Amino acid sequence: MTRLFHISDVHFGLEDTAALAWVADCVARERPDAVAITGDLTMRARHREFAAAAAWIRALDVPVTVEVGNHDLPYFNLAERFLDPYRRFRALQAAVGHGANLPGLALIPLKTTARAQTRLNWSKGRVGERSLAACLAAIDALPPGTRALVACHHPLVETGTHGKALTRGGSRALAALAGRRVLAVLSGHVHDAFDLVHETEQGPVRMIGAGTLSQRLRATPAGFNELTFADGALTVRLRSRASTCTG
Repeated sequence: MTRLFHISDVHFGLEDTAALAWVADCVARERPDAVAITGDLTMRARHREFAAAAAWIRALDVPVTVEVGNHDLPYFNLAERFLDPYRRFRALQAAVGHGANLPGLALIPLKTTARAQTRLNWSKGRVGERSLAACLAAIDALPPGTRALVACHHPLVETGTHGKALTRGGSRALAALAGRRVLAVLSGHVHDAFDLVHETEQGPVRMIGAGTLSQRLRATPAGFNELTFADGALTVRLRSRASTCTG
């Protein structure tokens, strides 16, 4: 059995300190095999926000994977945003490590952010051809019998939440992932949790979204997803601060 904590949208700079302490306590007591963070670690991609995120992640003392969210691209420094938008995020990855060895399971990244778009709202999702090709190549290179969990920030299609992803290229990407029979696509961004199956022309694909650990709440309280993979099946349990750690 493999157990994974899926969290998202921590937004250091506007984080919920009580929620972060609760998650850290759950990790310390329950010792999941890994923690997957699907983006928006910071609020405005400030250096101090990335430093706070790195310190919190390192203190978890378990393998952690991190994906980039739209809030993790420079907000005030436009020159850096256009010339090297992922420099600060790469520094975070180097500080905390990036990867988890899970038996029979692999976390595969899919980038859904963009330094700029041909629309006013650059916070929305976009799956470029190169990003999708890199994701599919990583899935195709997996050892036989290993199942893929694809991790991205934006939901690839709308999921019925109040927040919208409006991900360009998302439907095409989801169909390609369905054709690869991925176990699920993990995401965040909308600040509300969901677990659903979406039908594509290539077949069904499961989409799982984590809520937020920030003060920017929407319809649901701060929380995370507990994923359990056993006997080829993936189960999801939504955890909120009203729940307790098992210890």
